[in-house]
Amino acid sequence: MGADGSGGAEHTTDGADGPRWDDGLDDDSATVLRVVGRQIKLWREAAGLRQAELGAAIGYSGEMVSSVERGRRAPKPEFLDSADEVLRAEGKLSAFQGDVAEARYPKKVRDLAKLEAEAVELGAYVNHNIHGLLQTEEYARALFEMRRPAYSEEDLERYVAARLARQEIFSRAPKPTLTFVLEEVTLLRPIGGRAVLRRQLEHLLMLGRQRHVEVQVMPTTLEDHAGMGGQLQLMKLADGMTLGYSEAQLTTRMTSDPREVQTLDLRYGIIRSQALAPRESLAFVQKALGDT
Repeated sequence: MGADGSGGAEHTTDGADGPRWDDGLDDDSATVLRVVGRQIKLWREAAGLRQAELGAAIGYSGEMVSSVERGRRAPKPEFLDSADEVLRAEGKLSAFQGDVAEARYPKKVRDLAKLEAEAVELGAYVNHNIHGLLQTEEYARALFEMRRPAYSEEDLERYVAARLARQEIFSRAPKPTLTFVLEEVTLLRPIGGRAVLRRQLEHLLMLGRQRHVEVQVMPTTLEDHAGMGGQLQLMKLADGMTLGYSEAQLTTRMTSDPREVQTLDLRYGIIRSQALAPRESLAFVQKALGDT
């Protein structure tokens, strides 16, 4: 359901799957990349260079230049800067860096990041893996590499970059209140291998010690559990609106319907009360790190 309570949404908090197996560029991103590619081609032709010649001058293959000009590949900042210099575009190509950076991220992730950027409070319960906002780059990459059917290398890089960009929420000012409840198993499952898990747990401890962040652990031995319906996320925005997310295989749902949000808020509140307190949880994470 959309923010107005009227339709579907395509957001995931872990990014492992979307509602469709086809996760190529969305229309907005494709349009941006085509426009940028067309500009590069115009400047190249005006300079009297072939694609291979421009590629050799800026350190890329002619095939890469061709892919960028056709809007098939997103040029990196250094590509744009080098092309700008060689083609004497006087900053006109370099100026596309911000647009290209945003276009590199899947639309569903861009939309989620925008909502998170407006949030004054965010709470999430996850039960399979560490929440995306808490992940290290190597943990996120290992998670995306598990996706079946597999992502292409380009899509894999886009999702990892988007995941890391969302984590700017931790350094925002004013700082939002961030709370997370993680199932015990998420601290034990060696996604990416034990070395990756160790660094992930160290990162989790670092984040959990920040004053505006609370990390709680839900013990596996607990008999009563309000989160058996699956993982969820709540975001309270600066304008007073609260949005709720819930997830299942291949489908995700966002809602602002007051009754549904109230239900998710109730469940999350009970989940937090059932989980270990933040201080106990950090001690639990520390022990898991020592055992890994």
